[in-house]
Amino acid sequence: MPFLFLVVVEGLTRLVREARRACLFKGVEVGSSRVQLDLLQFANDTLFFCEPSYHNMLVVKAILKLFELVSGLRINFHKSEVRSVGISQLDKFLFFKCLNCRQMNLPFKYLCMVVDGNPRKVEF
Repeated sequence: MPFLFLVVVEGLTRLVREARRACLFKGVEVGSSRVQLDLLQFANDTLFFCEPSYHNMLVVKAILKLFELVSGLRINFHKSEVRSVGISQLDKFLFFKCLNCRQMNLPFKYLCMVVDGNPRKVEF
């Protein structure tokens, strides 16, 4: 069963890759080498990274809906969360409403580790 799940979820990776290739979706650049980051998956968690634009939110929603149709798996948007950095309160509100999910607040726990957002703190 885990292998089947990996094969199905690879379809989500492919959808993101195709959206990026078609210039419909823009991830974020990380580090001095400017590595493009747009999707991370671990176990049953999926993290999207993108520039904060309403267009990107619509593309993420379209990718997830298409993934639902193709895979038969259902995305639970009410359990999903969005975290935004450096954007206005109005834009944050629009993103949460667009995706119909909750706002992720700092600090939060991921894989039993507290993520605070301040890289100068030892806990981070």
